[in-house]
Amino acid sequence: MRNEHLTFRANMGAGRHGWLRLTPAYGVRLVRERLEVLEPGSVVTDPFSGTGTTPLAAAELGHVGQSVEVNPFLVWLGTVKTANYSSDTLLATADAAQTVLSDARRCREGDDLWQPNLFKIEKWWSPGALHALKALRFAIDEMNGQVRDLLEVALCRSLISCSNAAFNHQSMSFKDVSGEAALFDIGEAERVFVNFESEVAMLVDSARYELLGTSSIREGDSRSGVQGLKPADLVLTSPPYVNRMSYIRELRPYMYWLRHLDQASDAGDLDWRAIGGTWGTATSRLNSWEPETDTPIDRHMAEVCELIRRDGGKNGPLLATYVHKYHHDMWQHFQAITPQVKAGGRVSYIIGNSTFYKHEVPAHEWYATMLHELEYRDVKIDVIRKRNSNKALFEYEVTGRRP
Repeated sequence: MRNEHLTFRANMGAGRHGWLRLTPAYGVRLVRERLEVLEPGSVVTDPFSGTGTTPLAAAELGHVGQSVEVNPFLVWLGTVKTANYSSDTLLATADAAQTVLSDARRCREGDDLWQPNLFKIEKWWSPGALHALKALRFAIDEMNGQVRDLLEVALCRSLISCSNAAFNHQSMSFKDVSGEAALFDIGEAERVFVNFESEVAMLVDSARYELLGTSSIREGDSRSGVQGLKPADLVLTSPPYVNRMSYIRELRPYMYWLRHLDQASDAGDLDWRAIGGTWGTATSRLNSWEPETDTPIDRHMAEVCELIRRDGGKNGPLLATYVHKYHHDMWQHFQAITPQVKAGGRVSYIIGNSTFYKHEVPAHEWYATMLHELEYRDVKIDVIRKRNSNKALFEYEVTGRRP
């Protein structure tokens, strides 16, 4: 039972929710089911905003959505997805797309155009596709405001659709292009231009409807950046799972092309600030990490971490520390978000368990223990779906009510 309607696949073709793919994102259907039972105008908080599924669904249904996100690119994306666009802006976007295409098509292969400092960029795009993307980036830089925002979403969609990236695994991988000649092909460039034009048309069409409610997304840390939010009727979120999947790794192409990243070290620094981040230097920093506080699950966690340390070979100590830091950080988050929940308000966390060297890390159970420690009532764990072929991995919803 895959229940793909509960994953990002359910967002594809769902208007703004399908604007940009993020592999681990959860589906809008699940979010809407939780929001439809709320009174109109309820305050919905997502402290791990990601691509903005929760605040967008809240605004669509007439609620007040508010989110916190540590990644500045995702703050931008969520803000663009949850904005209202006037008919004049959408007409201007369609016109600007034609100007961008005209300017981009006049660029020649030898022109000195900016390209992102993405490691082995030739692995990502053929010479023809890369030229087209550089030309589009050059032309879009002349635009501004909401018009530029929509054109940059179209650029993101185009750059991933013409790349060698593949999504046939849990995380991004690459198509096998070994042995293929890396020659410049003007036909490939033109296909990118045609695709960009169709992407803009799709975005303009799906941005036409006006949102019934409001939403706001601010840059911040879910452990220390939630103060000052409106008291929430519902906290609905899906934090990173305990599986060492780096969101930064998945987002690199977009973040480099939109200039949120320039050096690989920038990605590592950002991943270190994110809960569960392990990209680049974030991994090496784990070696010297020490906890700042005790957690309610320390005894059980120590037992699991010791098994991981014992059976994980040379990586065992690092992964044991990773599991410890993840739940240490989540405990800090739970402590920080609780005062931002109304008396009687509810929390709902969508989270998966994990296994390391056949030892389960029951994040759902540990989440529930932490909620109990903070005196939440009616704490429950419900199975949402089986995640993949590994019979031990499931996705859960952990809920509770603040007294």
